[in-house]
Amino acid sequence: MFLVYENFLNALVVMTKNTQYDLIVIGAGILGTFHAIHAARIGKRVLLIEKDQYPINASVRNFGQAVSSGMSSDWLPYATRSTEIYKEIQQEFDISVRNNGTVYIPSDQDELQLIHELKERMDTIGYDSQLLSTQNCQDKWPAIKKNYCKGGLFFPQEVSIEPDKLIYRLIEFAENKYPNLTYLPSTAVLDCSVTGDHVSITTASRQTFMADKAILCSGGEFKLLFADLFKESGITLCKLQMMRTNPMPEVQLEGNILTGLSIRRYESFQECPSFNKISLPEHYAELKKWGIHMLFKKAVDGSIIIGDSHEYADVNHTEDLGFGINTSINELMLSEAQRIVNFDVRKIASTWVGFYPQHNSKHIVEYDIQDRIHIRTAIGGKGMTSSAGYAEASIKKIYG
Repeated sequence: MFLVYENFLNALVVMTKNTQYDLIVIGAGILGTFHAIHAARIGKRVLLIEKDQYPINASVRNFGQAVSSGMSSDWLPYATRSTEIYKEIQQEFDISVRNNGTVYIPSDQDELQLIHELKERMDTIGYDSQLLSTQNCQDKWPAIKKNYCKGGLFFPQEVSIEPDKLIYRLIEFAENKYPNLTYLPSTAVLDCSVTGDHVSITTASRQTFMADKAILCSGGEFKLLFADLFKESGITLCKLQMMRTNPMPEVQLEGNILTGLSIRRYESFQECPSFNKISLPEHYAELKKWGIHMLFKKAVDGSIIIGDSHEYADVNHTEDLGFGINTSINELMLSEAQRIVNFDVRKIASTWVGFYPQHNSKHIVEYDIQDRIHIRTAIGGKGMTSSAGYAEASIKKIYG
């Protein structure tokens, strides 16, 4: 099996050796793959390169929630466009998109006030949402405890995706749809530089590829390319912990389920008039310390993803985050989860950590080197929600 795979990769290398491309995209996570797709859509000859055998980082280790309603007002257009793109592709090829909507469940009067204010803001821009009573929520999501739920704000147009399927199916779709797009996995790029009127890249196997332009979407990898630039970038790396239950097909909890802690965290609510006036209940103090806000997402197999927490380290000290799972953090999340839902959240099948880069004052980090190398990274926790739309706009900007 491994010999077959090695031969396949060797064939790809031979096929692409010394070939001139219009664009090379380095990094086949969600952000890089959508840059490649949008470039291929406008007829560019694209080489999409991934250092691993297949993407295994932030594009896979997440909830699979595309929650446009949580975005800040200036980023919302990218997110809503992303949802449109997801739905368009799903009509052609199954990338695991399900249109089950998003609901925010407030647990107290402050959170209830914020969903009313967000509803008013969304109404002014024509973004469909529905205020729900406690009984409405009980009827639609009986797994949510009545004594927790003070109502709901529902966005019926929003979608869920399967994080362990989406990126792989998206790459498969891209390869099938666009003959001008070539995908090359298991290929680490060690050098990317402007040479005259083109970009030259060199891989770990000493292969050289050239293109008119290159886009770097390297996720949490900051040491292989442009290390000095990243050292001064102000990027931080975020570590998250998530859990998945055993399959529970009988639990009615469809869609993206967001709770009071999400209302107190998401940027869309931060723009509401009352956000800076709300108080922090004492029982939230320890949860906030670890950046915990409770989300639930039921997968197609009936398992339920629960989480998540957020710990941070600057780009020059990312190793300080470690690779271990802090069981105390998981216990905090499970205790809060059990306060919200009426099924046994401790029937856990797996737990994992994820990492994504972000910037404390920018939505995304962009560098343009001699108008030929374009770095696009640190999209933060909104990659699955907004990468498709952002990448479309990014390609339009790069190509004028």
